[in-house]
Amino acid sequence: MKLTTLGPTATVDEVVAVIDRDGGVIIRDFIDSATLSGLLEDLQPKLASNLEDPTTGRGKTGRLGGIFKHTRYADTIVRNPLYREAAERILCKPITLWFGDDSFEAAPTIQIGVTQLIAIHPGEGAQPLHRDDIVWHWRHPEGGPQARVQIMVAISDFTAENGGTLVVPQSHLWGDDRGPSTDQAIPTEMAAGSALIFIGSTFHGGGTNTTDKPRLGLTMSLDLGYLRQEENQYLTIPVDEARALPEDIQRLLGYDGCPPGLGYVEINGTMTNAHVLLEG
Repeated sequence: MKLTTLGPTATVDEVVAVIDRDGGVIIRDFIDSATLSGLLEDLQPKLASNLEDPTTGRGKTGRLGGIFKHTRYADTIVRNPLYREAAERILCKPITLWFGDDSFEAAPTIQIGVTQLIAIHPGEGAQPLHRDDIVWHWRHPEGGPQARVQIMVAISDFTAENGGTLVVPQSHLWGDDRGPSTDQAIPTEMAAGSALIFIGSTFHGGGTNTTDKPRLGLTMSLDLGYLRQEENQYLTIPVDEARALPEDIQRLLGYDGCPPGLGYVEINGTMTNAHVLLEG
């Protein structure tokens, strides 16, 4: 089984349908060449200074977090409707709530949970297959809700030889009593600028790099707004720095609320939306 690849003109309906069926989908040419070049220019020098030295034996995978602190080109990724609107479709499902004798519908918001540029260097072995929603001890009943929609944007070409992300198709349908095996995993193969979109319950992991060049990928997640963020965005990008960001990015980073009342702050005795901290 191979991962389905859709073109950049695919509809959100098509993207969601493939994710619902397989647990993930590849979008060809997800970002344009200018965005790709900008990401490299902004992030690669910072990643190089953050890399563990492969000669020490401490690992051959470099990681750089806090992506929205370092580049505005990442905004393009999270604003792309094939990612953003697909995540909203999968995660922001309304439910009925009661307040006394009255009932009302409320849908959760989404927020950015984790951001990383990841370089898998030559000689690095495969990462253990895992589900990313394990950070919340998430359970997986059949047909149960999802917590995360993740994206991995290829900054360099992804191949079977250089560590292209391993994915176990349809593993998002499994219960918690079933684990993955490596012979079920398929390497993500896509050109730079393309992207893999998958959900938190899909088993996956970085692959083995047997080439002589690093594999670069930029990952981020959109998560349910009522869950704690995996990467602490308030310390990574504190209030003073967050004020300089576009408003939609501020809100996605957590300076917002999730209905019916999660995430408020008290200012002068009044409970209000956290985004007020960034205004004026």
